[in-house]
Amino acid sequence: MAMDIQLKDIVKLKKQHPCGSYEWEVLRVGIDFRLKCMGCGHQIMMPRKQVEKNVRNIRKPE
Repeated sequence: MAMDIQLKDIVKLKKQHPCGSYEWEVLRVGIDFRLKCMGCGHQIMMPRKQVEKNVRNIRKPE
């Protein structure tokens, strides 16, 4: 079952980024996700399956 992850959501992943942040902003949704680190601004592309496996929390934008 697919998770309900939308654009601009903040997802908290299981492992931290080398800068120390666990939170990522969703910039693109599809087969792959484009995520931006909330700590340093680094952007990455990750397969949907890997993101859904590693998500611990989803926070909606205010």
